[in-house]
Amino acid sequence: MLDTNFNIKNKKFKEMDLKGLFIGIGVALGLIVLGVCINKGLQSFSNKERVVTVRGLAEKKFQATFATIRVELEFTGDFPKEIADKIEKRTTEVANYLKGIGYADIKISDVDIYDRKTYYEYDWDGDKRIKVKCDRYRASRSLSFDTKEVTTAEGLVNKINLDMINKDFSASIGNIYAKYHFEDLNSIKPELIAESTKNARMSGEQFAKDSKSRLGKIKTASQGQIELSDETYTQTARVVSTIVFFLED
Repeated sequence: MLDTNFNIKNKKFKEMDLKGLFIGIGVALGLIVLGVCINKGLQSFSNKERVVTVRGLAEKKFQATFATIRVELEFTGDFPKEIADKIEKRTTEVANYLKGIGYADIKISDVDIYDRKTYYEYDWDGDKRIKVKCDRYRASRSLSFDTKEVTTAEGLVNKINLDMINKDFSASIGNIYAKYHFEDLNSIKPELIAESTKNARMSGEQFAKDSKSRLGKIKTASQGQIELSDETYTQTARVVSTIVFFLED
């Protein structure tokens, strides 16, 4: 009787051991599969975070379509009506001069009178600070006209300036200058942006090649504002694109 019970118990223990063994093998296999999946996920995540930031520059020269020549007048004094009358007279004289050299379509601004609210200012005489009389009011006005002769606009400015001196008008002239207008700027924007993006990709591909990688998709991209060079009739428009690419093995 004792032998029979022992055999039954021993058999049950063997069955439990086999069952535990199978469970253990299953758990081990599950952990291995989970580890492989996690590893692949981490590698995928890591690859997505491998990026390169590059910049592409594009430039294009183009010419102004027309220029605005502006003549600024200015008078100062202590009595507003007096300087207003002076600037009105000088406006007529300068307008007649401009019409005489072939520019009849003249735009004349309103008279602007500025009140400094003081008749005195301080200055230095050697090491002594002194009070100096100054004009309280300043009247200003501008006359302007457009010309399509952009290549000779600066020469025209110099001529007008010299003629104002010869007519003894220079004391009332604030400034004479040309402002250039570029109506074709919007038409070249797509071309500039496309070229700057292309140049950025070329830089990214070279980096990827040097690092033994492949250039992937774009992560982020931004185009800067189109900038112009100095104020001349011929301009250089430039734009810089900044692009972040993924790198792939």
